[in-house]
Amino acid sequence: QVQLVESGGGLVQAGDSLRLSCAASGRTFSNYAMGWFRQAPGKERESVAAISRGGTSTYYADSVKGRFTVSRDNAKNTVYLQMDNLKPEDTAVYYCAAASQWGVLRWRSAYDYWGQGTQVTVSS
Repeated sequence: QVQLVESGGGLVQAGDSLRLSCAASGRTFSNYAMGWFRQAPGKERESVAAISRGGTSTYYADSVKGRFTVSRDNAKNTVYLQMDNLKPEDTAVYYCAAASQWGVLRWRSAYDYWGQGTQVTVSS
């Protein structure tokens, strides 16, 4: 079992930055690929970014490419999502997820464990 706890969300203005963190516990963190997803009201949960076990490979949704950066620190059992130049359409609950599979995983079904989410609200 892996427990995931997100933090770092908040209310910001368009153009601002936020860094989300996701702290993992329970199993060997480096054995899991990690992903960030978001869900806006009335919409499906969508993939935002993903990172491989070792952190050498990443994936970004087109909507965040060039603005968001995913990284991980396996020594600290933490994955991060740096979000720059935030836009109102980035407003959502952001979730981190862990998958025991290899690779960079963009599909919800690939993930075994989920955090409780953190709210990000971007005002115009």
